[in-house]
Amino acid sequence: MSRTTRNRLRLGLGASAFLLAVGLLPAPAHAGDVTDYAITVDPAAKGPEIDDTMYGVFFEDINRAADGGLYAELVQNRSFEYSADDNTSYTPLTAWTVSGGARVVNDSGRLGDRNRDYLSLDADASVTNSGYNTGIAVGRGQKYDFSVWARAASGTTLTVTLQDADGPLATARRVAVRGGWAQYRATFTATRTSTTGRLTVAASGAAALDMVSLFPRDTYKHEPNGLRKDLAEKVAALHPGFVRFPGGCLVNTGSMQDYSEASGWQRKRSYQWKDTIGPVEQRATNANFWGYNQSYGLGYYEYFRFAEDIGAMPLPVVPALVTGCGQNKAVDDDALLERHIQDTLDLIEFANGPVTSAWGKKRARMGHPRPFHLTHIEVGNEENLPDEFFARFQRFRAAIQAKYPYMKVISNAGPDDSGSTFDTAWRLNRDARVDMVDEHYYNSPRWFLQNNDRYDSYDRGGPKVFLGEYASGGNAFKNGLAEAAYMTGLERNADVVRLASYAPLFANEDYVQWSPDMVWFNNHASWGSADYEVQKLFMNNVGDRVVPSTATGTPSLLAPITGAVGLSTWNTSAAYDDVEVTAADGTTLFTDDFSGDAAKWTHTGTGGWSVQDGQYVQTDTAAENTMVSAGDTAWHDYDLHVKATKKAGKEGFLVAFGVQDTGTYYWWNLGGWNNTQTAVEQAVDGGKSTLIAKPGTIETGRAYDVDIKVRGRQVTLYLDGQEWGSFTDDKPAEPFRQVVTRDARTGDLIVKVVNAQSSAARTAIDLGGAEVSSKARVTTLAAAPDAVNTETATPVVPVTSTYSGVADRFTYTFPANSVTFLRIKQR
Repeated sequence: MSRTTRNRLRLGLGASAFLLAVGLLPAPAHAGDVTDYAITVDPAAKGPEIDDTMYGVFFEDINRAADGGLYAELVQNRSFEYSADDNTSYTPLTAWTVSGGARVVNDSGRLGDRNRDYLSLDADASVTNSGYNTGIAVGRGQKYDFSVWARAASGTTLTVTLQDADGPLATARRVAVRGGWAQYRATFTATRTSTTGRLTVAASGAAALDMVSLFPRDTYKHEPNGLRKDLAEKVAALHPGFVRFPGGCLVNTGSMQDYSEASGWQRKRSYQWKDTIGPVEQRATNANFWGYNQSYGLGYYEYFRFAEDIGAMPLPVVPALVTGCGQNKAVDDDALLERHIQDTLDLIEFANGPVTSAWGKKRARMGHPRPFHLTHIEVGNEENLPDEFFARFQRFRAAIQAKYPYMKVISNAGPDDSGSTFDTAWRLNRDARVDMVDEHYYNSPRWFLQNNDRYDSYDRGGPKVFLGEYASGGNAFKNGLAEAAYMTGLERNADVVRLASYAPLFANEDYVQWSPDMVWFNNHASWGSADYEVQKLFMNNVGDRVVPSTATGTPSLLAPITGAVGLSTWNTSAAYDDVEVTAADGTTLFTDDFSGDAAKWTHTGTGGWSVQDGQYVQTDTAAENTMVSAGDTAWHDYDLHVKATKKAGKEGFLVAFGVQDTGTYYWWNLGGWNNTQTAVEQAVDGGKSTLIAKPGTIETGRAYDVDIKVRGRQVTLYLDGQEWGSFTDDKPAEPFRQVVTRDARTGDLIVKVVNAQSSAARTAIDLGGAEVSSKARVTTLAAAPDAVNTETATPVVPVTSTYSGVADRFTYTFPANSVTFLRIKQR
């Protein structure tokens, strides 16, 4: 250690400052790049209590989160149930290769009515399964349990091998099969590690196979039909207060019919809990809304067990018989509604009923005689038809509370943070005195920085908020910083926001339908995103009560909205003409009537553009965000006029302004969301948020006059000469946020500070006369804003240290781009 370092430590330099000095935390760009702040704490005042369940996780089977993910089964399509209903590319032999004679059969010889398909294998034939990702991953010395249901009229030997391109991965196993359907088992011990394994089953004589399975012995808690250990442990390390499951769009999309002969073995159904319990070979199969198959090996019993294992409250979601996620249809079948209401009552009995009850007995037979202590249940998810949804919700709620008056029944406010659906849903929920309302929104980092005060003005006497899904549009550290800043506002309003969960939880890197996600994985490794590290830091340092505090803000001057102009489409063909941009003083900045070519425009999006008959036309009805732009990124205070015509497709058209680059702009989205809504969205670094929205449709073949008036940060929008709406985007994106809580168990004051900017924050902290230890335990997340955790590099990780300069009043410098928690002992 150098003399300078020793002197700094002797002089009481803070731990974070020391880490900055030795390069373990990123330093400001230059010595003068520091902003001064002040935090004032009032330890004698009482803020709201914070429930143990404040933060949790939301599990939905998206991005292969279940099969090929948390569910530890290594064989893909183990029961040959894949279908074109799941994905147009699927067949019953997807993930299998065949040598010799083999065919998938659907007849009365099947294993069971709800397991419709099985494999008929000829003598001397074999099938090989490729698993997920690059193959079946095994570790040297680890045990793997194989099982198969099989039948053979005469004696047949199955030879089961595990191998990769380099040869065997374990000693082959032989299983003698004779007679009707029975389950056969064997165990492998891997002789070496591989991520490209294949499982082969070969038959010496004719045989029928179903439920071909391979599980690692070392699952989470060593459960049979268990969970992948590394993924489950990452969730457990969060110490979540609740687990919301199973969705999401899985819950409120598809048919509400059951899986039976009466329904024609409906394969595109909503997630219905009774399909997912009992022996795995008797569970139904279903198409997944996200474009693949659900085996339901991971079902309601496993969700309840997992929540119990990690000490979290289970929070299931059931369908309300109003579809969402773009389907938007209310099911008008009273008998079917009553069946689903009864199913929900049966679910509560399955979770909580005594072993003498019908469904409690089923739970006990599955291995869990003790109840699961279910206290919260959610009905519906992101319905876009608030009146139709709420009428059905009220019937669920009345039936549930009549039989289980202790149960909290959670409603929702639709798929957005604002707008007509949101407002209508909240009015209905408020008038009916609903216990809790689930809000969902996915917005830009800037939105999260701007809206830290969102819940400050919510009615303290109204329904509580469950923030069931939120994320800021990316997995870089700047996203985690924005979410952390927002979470300080959630905690400050813990008397309103009772539950909150980032979403989605998991993503298999080779099967991504939605990004960002909290935890990423492949068939052999997993890693937490920057957002995961933020969530983990907050969940492990919640505290029991908010200690009121205030902070000074960042000096800022908001410049006017500046940028070029743009045209775009989304799943639509549209034509544009007569584009004109005029400065506030009437000077013409830009015109194009497309009488010549389109040389003035730069194509940065997808799709295909061309000049046709004096119009600029985008023809691809499947392309999303087909942006073309023109003009100067320094333009401000201007009027934009466009004539736009929808030619074909699902939606309307988009007119952009304030265009800075491909990820930063505003656009007026006319006839978006399957031509149901018109809104202005703001994109910042690729993350979008909605500024104003109204119901609206765009007619095909009709020419619309679109005018946008930009003055400073105020924008007024006109459609066919009539004012459609206006907004002022003048809310500062405050980068310095804080909250203070008290941990009753340890007596700690927890000072939580987010500094989401490129300069350090030199902060005078006044603890309001609290008697405290001179030392604080410090946990810091600091990294470059664009830093992203991957399988091979994790630049966003917590650094722990001790700071010895704590007093009633002290100064601490929070690093640039950082989240810092100071745990200070009170004497």
